[in-house]
Amino acid sequence: MSEISFELPIRSPAAARSTTTWLTLGLISLVAAGFFSILLVLARTPFVQEYIPFLDFFRVALVVHVTLSVSIWLLAISAAFWSLSTSTDRPITDRLSFLLAASGTAIIIVSPFVGAGSPLMNNYVPILQHPLFYTGLVLFIAGIFCHLLRTLLDRRRISARLDGSGALHFGITLSMLLTGISILAAFASWRDLPAGMDGQVYFEFLFWGAGHVIQFSYTLLMMVAWVVLAFASGCRFELTPRLTLVYLVILALPVITVPFLYIAHDVTSPGHRLAFTELMKYGGLSCLPLGLAVAASLWRAAKPQGEGRYLRAALLSSLGLFAVGGVLGFMIAGLDIVIPAHYHGATVGVTIAFMGLTYYLLPRLGFGPLPERMAVWQPYLYGGGQLMHIIGLAWSGGYGVQRKTAGVAQGLDGLGQIAGMGLMGLGGLVSVLGGLLFLIVAWKSMRHRDNRVY
Repeated sequence: MSEISFELPIRSPAAARSTTTWLTLGLISLVAAGFFSILLVLARTPFVQEYIPFLDFFRVALVVHVTLSVSIWLLAISAAFWSLSTSTDRPITDRLSFLLAASGTAIIIVSPFVGAGSPLMNNYVPILQHPLFYTGLVLFIAGIFCHLLRTLLDRRRISARLDGSGALHFGITLSMLLTGISILAAFASWRDLPAGMDGQVYFEFLFWGAGHVIQFSYTLLMMVAWVVLAFASGCRFELTPRLTLVYLVILALPVITVPFLYIAHDVTSPGHRLAFTELMKYGGLSCLPLGLAVAASLWRAAKPQGEGRYLRAALLSSLGLFAVGGVLGFMIAGLDIVIPAHYHGATVGVTIAFMGLTYYLLPRLGFGPLPERMAVWQPYLYGGGQLMHIIGLAWSGGYGVQRKTAGVAQGLDGLGQIAGMGLMGLGGLVSVLGGLLFLIVAWKSMRHRDNRVY
């Protein structure tokens, strides 16, 4: 049997343009998130924090950092994925959706420096209680929703003779549907919230269901990226396209319970919160079949050459971080910082996969070659720093250090607490360097453009 190809080809100039613009927006959001992350790491690192004059800015910086590095980065790269699956050129719609999202991103970045404050540390989409921040968030979501509808209506159809690329495009279509369900879940929560509720509790309930659903979309796209990176770095699959498609459907299948969860529980009830927590905790195991298949392909893989070296590095780092984050999710027993240790592992696992996919796409979008040695080391540096970061968080969480605190509020009284948070700080700084290196690698490629590709 001839080898099945699991590639994500760019089939038209329109798809290339749309993918490039959303990829660029994601990179810009990471640049800004990196700036805010430096403030966060310094504000929580023992001894260093005593010399930081802006500790009161910690919570504001945390809100913007999370919004940029989670919501905007991951959704912008999701939009780039969706662009790869379009079959029709719609320049006006593409321009409108991107301008909405880009304008919203710019407003969110500048909002803390023009008076936006009063941070709310609710889960998934933390909020600055200010009209400017609200405006930026609404504009960004409107841009994403506009692009989602456009790509969903113009998606590539699955042919009768399914190939590897077709299976991957089906997975991308599933992620569009899951993101749409997430938006509908937020609407359903908004509709059912009691009048007069406001503040942190309001936004906690508003985004709780939607935030858990969107994780399945990110995980699904991460799996698509894993398959692409594994194949491009020389791994040999025993998977057929149809089995790959089945595994992708299995991954998305738990989300069919979401309408029933809204019917069974009031959105402000403990049952609603517990149901979605259990959905993510146990439903997330649906990624195991395809994840194990990718891991098995690495077992007998030959040593990669050329671009395969940095694509393999991204794959290994993503697999490792996501697995650690998943294990920590089953160790959560309270409100300490084991929780951010879990989601840092899971989210950074997704982020590294998207970084690897960025490396895969840039030359195929007509940009210059990547600096190979830097691109190989970057996932290991970023992933290794994040591993230190989450181990430090989990270690300190075992001593009861609470999440979303900084400075003396952390209560670092014992050697174990100080050591854990010191490891967290060191790992955070290393990962910041790894994130900066990713941006440098991308910039070195993007400053050279070969317009002859199309």
